[in-house]
Amino acid sequence: MSTRQITVLGECVADAFAEPANASHELALRVLPGGGPANTAVALARLGTPARFLARLSGDVFGRLFRAHLEASGVDLSYAVAAAEPSTLAVAELDAAGQATFSFHARNTADWQWTADELADVDLSATACVHTGSLALVQEPGGVVVEEFLETAASRATVSIDPNVRPLLVRPQVYRARLARWCALADILRLSLDDLELLLPGTPPEQACDLWHAAGVRLVVITLGADGALASLDGERVRVPAVAARVVDTVGAGDSFTAGLLHRLGEGGLLGGRLAGLGLDEVEEACRFAARVAALTCSVAGPNPPWRDRLADLTAAGGA
Repeated sequence: MSTRQITVLGECVADAFAEPANASHELALRVLPGGGPANTAVALARLGTPARFLARLSGDVFGRLFRAHLEASGVDLSYAVAAAEPSTLAVAELDAAGQATFSFHARNTADWQWTADELADVDLSATACVHTGSLALVQEPGGVVVEEFLETAASRATVSIDPNVRPLLVRPQVYRARLARWCALADILRLSLDDLELLLPGTPPEQACDLWHAAGVRLVVITLGADGALASLDGERVRVPAVAARVVDTVGAGDSFTAGLLHRLGEGGLLGGRLAGLGLDEVEEACRFAARVAALTCSVAGPNPPWRDRLADLTAAGGA
C-alpha cells in the first residue's frame, strides 16, 4: 500500500548551540535547522512518507539554510512562502543530560505572519493528514489563520496537533485557552510530560487524556521521556517503553516521535479521516516504532532525525 502525503504547517527555526571559542571573551554558535514542525516534516520525509511543508521561509542566511536542509531531506516545498521578514533564532543551552533550554529571538519574524490568502489555494486532495502545532498556532497574527486552515482541512484529512508549549515566548494561559478548540479540531494530540505540566499543572496523564477525549480528540499520546509513552484511544490506554540509546541531546526527539507515529499509521492506511479503523494494537505498534525514531534522534547532536535505513540499528531493542 502506498503511503499518502502528510502536510505539515508551521515554523522553521535556527537552533544555535554554544561551542568552544578561540578566546575566553568569545562565544561560538553552531547553527542547525530546527523548529518543531520543520523537524517533523524532515523526519517524515526521511522515513519515506511523502511530506509537504507549509512554511514561511525568509531569504536571509538562515532561511537559505532551512530551504537547503528541507530539500535535501526530500521535503516538498512547493507551497512554501518566500517571506520578506527575518528568520526565527533559538539559542539552546544543554545541561549534563542533554536536555535543552532555549532562548528565542522571534519578534516579527517570518514564521508568524501567515495570511488567509497564503493558505487559501493549498491543494489537500492528496493529503491524508495535516499536522501542525508549536508556536504557529499561538503566535499572532498568524495563529488564527492556521486554526481556520485546520477547520478546512478537517473535512478531508486527519488532523494532528502537537502543542509544544514554549512559555518563554507565549504564556501557558494562551495555550490553555485554545486547547479545547484544538481538541475539537484534532484527531491526534501528541505532547510531552513537560507540556502537560504547563497546560494542566498537577494533573495525572490518564486524567488529562480523559479531559481531552471529552473535548473531542480521539487519540492522545503523551511522551514521558525515559519512561516511554502513554497512548489513549477513546479512553483505552497502553504504555510503551522508551528505547535505550546513547543520548547526545534530546533536541527534536518529540518531533521525531510524532513523525514516527504518523508515518506508521500512514503506512497502515489508517490516516485520511477520523481514525475509524484504528485499534489499540495499531496504536501500540505505531508508538513502539515512534520510540525507535526518537531514540535515534537522541543519539546524534541537534534535531537530526534518522533516515529509514538507520532504523535497523535499533531493531533488536525496539521491535518491528
